[in-house]
Amino acid sequence: MDHSQSQGQSGYPERVRLTPDTGHYSDGELGTLPAVSVVMPVLNEERHLAESVAAVLGQQYPGGFELVLAIGPSKDRTEAIARELAAADSRITVVPNPSGRIASAMNAAVKTARHGILTRIDAHSLLPDGYLRTAVRALLETGAADVGGWMAAEGITPFQQAVAWAMTSPFGVGSAANHTSGDPGPADTVYLGVYRREAIEKVGGYDETMLIAEDWELNYRIRASGGLIWFTPDLKVIYRPRSTVRALAKQQFRYGRWRRVVARRYPETVNLRYLAAPAVTALNIVGLAAGLAGLAGLAGDGPISSWLTLGFVIPVGYLAGTAAVAAVFGRKLPFAVRARVPMVLAAMHTCWGAGYLTSPSRLARRKLHVPHMMRQWASILALNWRPSAARDMTCITST
Repeated sequence: MDHSQSQGQSGYPERVRLTPDTGHYSDGELGTLPAVSVVMPVLNEERHLAESVAAVLGQQYPGGFELVLAIGPSKDRTEAIARELAAADSRITVVPNPSGRIASAMNAAVKTARHGILTRIDAHSLLPDGYLRTAVRALLETGAADVGGWMAAEGITPFQQAVAWAMTSPFGVGSAANHTSGDPGPADTVYLGVYRREAIEKVGGYDETMLIAEDWELNYRIRASGGLIWFTPDLKVIYRPRSTVRALAKQQFRYGRWRRVVARRYPETVNLRYLAAPAVTALNIVGLAAGLAGLAGLAGDGPISSWLTLGFVIPVGYLAGTAAVAAVFGRKLPFAVRARVPMVLAAMHTCWGAGYLTSPSRLARRKLHVPHMMRQWASILALNWRPSAARDMTCITST
C-alpha cells in the first residue's frame, strides 16, 4: 500500500515545495512548539511497557507533552505496571480500554488527550531522542494531517534479529518505506503517526471494527478528505519483533487477514506487493498437493502420476530461494541469525498469504457511527466542491 512512497518527484510535484526544512526553527522558536499528547495502546506488555514509557518520558521537547496509556484487559501485570508508572510521573494518564482493540484504545485516548497534536506510539516501540521535536517540525512545515516514519526493527535474540532483518528487507515486506525507509514525501501511510487532532475527528475517528491495519484505514479516509500524509525517514522508531515462530506466524496471519479487508473495502489500493505473498502461498499449496497426489498414486500408475510429483518443484524451489536470499543478501549477518532467515521468511510469506486467502468477507463490514459518517462525507463533498486553489491552501496551511 506504499505505492506512493516509491514514486519519484515527478509523481508528486508538491514534494519539493513541501519538503521540511529541519533548520527552519531557531532555538527561540522551538519554545513556541505546541504541546503534544502521546497515546499508547497497551495490552499484555509486561515485558516492554516500562522501557517504552521511559523512551517517551526521556524526550527533550520544549512544547511539553503528556502520555496517555490506554490499557486493555491484560493477562499479566501490565495494568499494575501502568498505574505504578502513572503514580510516579504526573505526565502519565491511564484510561481503560475494555475491548483490548487498538482502534478503540486510540478513540478512548483521543477523547482523554488534552492537546491538538496526537502522537501514537506502541508498547513494542522505542521513541528515539528528538522524535517529538522532529515530527512536530515536519507537521507544521508541511501542513500535513499526519507525519510518520519507519519501523526500524531490532532484535535481541538470534531469532528476533532474523525477524528484524526480514522486516526491514524488501524480501520480507516488499518496498514499503514505513518498513525499509526511503525519501521524504507524501505517502499512503506511515509507521505510527503524529496527527493533527482535527484530522482524526474530521473523519470520525478510528474504525473500531478494524482489528489490524486500523492506522492504514484511518489514513486512507484522511487522504480521501483532502489531508496530506507525510513520510520522513528522520522518524526512525525502534521496534522489538516477535520472539518465537508461533508468535510471528500468528502476527503475520492476522496482518494478511486484515489486509484483505482493506482490499475489499478499497479495491483501488490493491497492488502487486500485496498480492505476492498470497500468490506464492497458493502456488506452494498447489505444488505440494500435486506432488503428494502423485506419490500416493491417486491418478493411477501412468505418466500422470509422474507429472504430478513434479509439483514438489514449486515448494522446494521456493525454499531454495529463501535460502539463497539469506546466503547472498544476509551474508554479513552472524551465522546464528543467517541460519534462521529462511525459516522466518517462509513463516512471514506463508502465514501472511494464508491469512489473506482465508479472510472471511464478513470482516469487511463497516460499523461506523452514522453521525461520524455524515460528517465524513460532508467534509469530502465540501472539499471536492472547492476550487483547486482552495484545496491547495488547505493542504499547506498549518493550524
